[in-house]
Formats: sequence, C-alpha cells, structure tokens
Amino acid sequence: MTEIIDGKAVAKKVNAVTAKAVDELKQRGVQPGIAVVIVGADPASQIYVRNKNRKAQALGMYSVVRELPASTTQAELLAVIAEYNADDRIHGILVQSPLPAQINEPLITMAIDPHKDVDGFHPTNVGKLLTNFPGNYPVANTPRGIMTMLAEYGVDPAGKTAVVIGRSTIVGKPMAALLTNANATVTIAHSRTQNLKALAKTADILVVATGIAHLITGADIKPGATVIDVGMDRDENGKLTGDVDFESARQVAGLITPVPGGVGPMTIATLMQTTVELAKWSDAE
Repeated sequence: MTEIIDGKAVAKKVNAVTAKAVDELKQRGVQPGIAVVIVGADPASQIYVRNKNRKAQALGMYSVVRELPASTTQAELLAVIAEYNADDRIHGILVQSPLPAQINEPLITMAIDPHKDVDGFHPTNVGKLLTNFPGNYPVANTPRGIMTMLAEYGVDPAGKTAVVIGRSTIVGKPMAALLTNANATVTIAHSRTQNLKALAKTADILVVATGIAHLITGADIKPGATVIDVGMDRDENGKLTGDVDFESARQVAGLITPVPGGVGPMTIATLMQTTVELAKWSDAE
C-alpha cells in the first residue's frame, strides 16, 4: 500500500519547533531577521516572496521585503546586499531568482555574506556541504527539507541506491551531496543521460527535479521505492502538477510526495528553520 508523504504536516511540525526557537532567542534579546530582495515583477516570484514574508512574521521574526525595479543595475543590487550584510538585525539574506538579464547572478550569490546565506548557495557553503565539513553552515533549503521528510517517514538513505534526476545548484547537486553524506549510493541523471528511465527504475530513493511535467511514470519506478517529486509544472488545463505522473506512480511506489502539498511547504518551513539557526549561530559567536 503506497503511503503519501504529507509535506504540509511535516512543515507544520518544523514550524512549531522554529516558533519555539524564535521565542527562546527573543528572551535572550535576539530576534531572527530575514531580508528578501526581489528585482522586477515576476508574478510567481512575487507570490513566493509574499508567502515567505507572511510565514516569517507569523513565526515572530523580523522580516524585510525589498522590492527593486527590473531596471536595477548590478551595482545598485550589490549596494543593497552590502547594506544587509552590515545590518545586525538581518541574519539571513535571500535574493529571489530569476534576476534580470543585466545582472550577473553568480556574482550576486558571491556578494552575500556566507554567514547570512540563508539559501545555502554561496560557494563557501556549497563546498562545506560537498566535503561534509563539520560545523554549522546553511544548506540549500529544498534538499534539506526533503531529508527532513525522509527522516520523518523513517527512510534511512544508508546503503540504498538513490537517483537524482536534475543537476541544478538549487536542488539536484545539493540533494545528491546530502544523500551521499547520509551514506546512499547516488547517481545524478540529467537531460543527456542515456537510458534515463531504466536508470530511474534502479532507485530505492528517486528524486525528480527537472521541470518537465510527468517525465516519470509508474513504469519507470522500482516497486516500493520512495519517490520525491520536486516539480512545479502546469498541465494543459493550467493545473499545478509535478515531474512525476502521480496517479500511475502511486500504484508502484512505497512512499510518494504529491504536487502540491509535498516538497513545496517544506522549502519555506526549512527556510524559516535556517534563518533561526543563522541567528542562533551568530549569537553564539
């Protein structure tokens, strides 16, 4: 019997722990703060930023949203980042993607103080993740949220075969690193992978993050596998759907995330969790 992973329920548990941590920090005179910078008026980005801001405020954090016009220059954006790097009220800085063409996104990522890199995208933090470096540092929130879900549902990656379809720096690569650090045997697949679906069928843990609706079907899944669908696609009717064909996949998988209601809620919950951790680590320095 396939079990559906309830990302909303897990996110609720994470948020409850985060709210308690916020209260404890406030008692020590520290209010966790997050600054989200959005450049331009991309509708999806605006919704996402609004949701982040509301959640941060609901959890008792100090939350700033900086909206900049699409004409913003790279120098102007770098100046805003420098401002928040120097602001002791801000513990986490996030610059929302996508950015306009005139802005060099890797340069912007590099400009964020690694200690305030709430997205976990700065090369310093990525390097620490890849080397399984000991100590405290932020990790990309979507993959980290997925690891939290796996733990909540009793899925131990150790010794298992994992296939991650997608090699982005946001999901695929950090996901593979986290699974490797958890002692899984990991393969990263992508658009150039030969026999992709045959490879997918070898996975005990299958993570799909391609942006291609219904790329993976039940026929491509190992019976009893754990299937994590990171996709946020639209079908021909405009309805939100995933990279996995849920109806056929649920007939085969042991555990599966739905879209919506799976990975999505965990990303924002983990972002809030990371912000509080950054505040805690900063206070301990």
